Amino acid sequence: MTAVVILNWNGRKLLEEFLPSIVTNTPARLGRVIVADNGSTDSSLEFLAQTYRDGEIDVMAFDRNYGFAEGYNKALAELQGKYEYAVLLNSDIAACEDWLTPLVDFMDSHPDVAACAPKLLSYREPHKFEYAGASGGFIDRHGYPYCRGRIFDTCETDRGQYDDIIDVDWVTGAALMTRIDDYLAAGGLDASFFAHMEEIDLCWRMRRLGKRLCVVPESRLFHLGGGSLPPSDPRKTYLNYRNNLVMLHKNLPPETRRAMLLSRRLLDTVAWGMNVVTLKWGAAAAILRAHRDFRSMRRDYEPRHDKATEADMAPRPDIIVDYFIRGKRTFDAVNAALQA
Repeated sequence: MTAVVILNWNGRKLLEEFLPSIVTNTPARLGRVIVADNGSTDSSLEFLAQTYRDGEIDVMAFDRNYGFAEGYNKALAELQGKYEYAVLLNSDIAACEDWLTPLVDFMDSHPDVAACAPKLLSYREPHKFEYAGASGGFIDRHGYPYCRGRIFDTCETDRGQYDDIIDVDWVTGAALMTRIDDYLAAGGLDASFFAHMEEIDLCWRMRRLGKRLCVVPESRLFHLGGGSLPPSDPRKTYLNYRNNLVMLHKNLPPETRRAMLLSRRLLDTVAWGMNVVTLKWGAAAAILRAHRDFRSMRRDYEPRHDKATEADMAPRPDIIVDYFIRGKRTFDAVNAALQA
């Protein structure tokens, strides 16, 4: 059985809009919808009690707000032994009919896969891929994440071009299906990230344990997205830069870690300069804070000491050059440049 876990904190409006489609379209023979409430102070719990009959859904009511990462870690620790799989599902996700079956079937037949994800489409523009995961995530040679269907802020139209099942570097945290035992063995989500890239870090740790990650596009979900911080918010800039550096420090093999972090310092200095020139003072200050805090945070982590694996040494594109200089805006175009 699969626990479909929706973490909620003061999100009654999102539960009202999105939870019905999850409950209706999740086959009872395969999955159980569980709302893990992070100590909400709005009327979320009252809404759930009034709307859903006994047995329709389960509610895990935490005593306080543990945050995104620790909330899911706490929920999955309690579910271990009761369920084989869990889906970490954002509260702003809408589902298609029987969305869970392809994911369960795939995981059942591929025991070496620790996590998989559906194809993620935009709730507002269903013909387009959604930023948070599209049809599978990758990491370029400088450590920047990108997706099959989304490069930087450019989201492609879904024409079925990425409907095959493939191995990926990471799967979206908006709809991450995982074996609970593998999730906990990898250490769960890193609460120190607060937000952004915590699922990429988790997926990297899963791959270091010898596990595979895949996208299963036969399953489709629709994500509202953009509910936390807008792209222009300096706080988002800060978290993205800081967490990316911490993730690289934690997971890169020793043969490449130093060179990669040096190249990132140079690239981030260029980004800082561009923000200064364009008078984006908040973003420029956020980049400086990110590097300062990374230097402090890295002392709390034991860096990876094992040798590079074949996956670590696989050729990867340079999406900054491909996107901004060569004008390649699609995953296929970037991939073709890599193979040329």
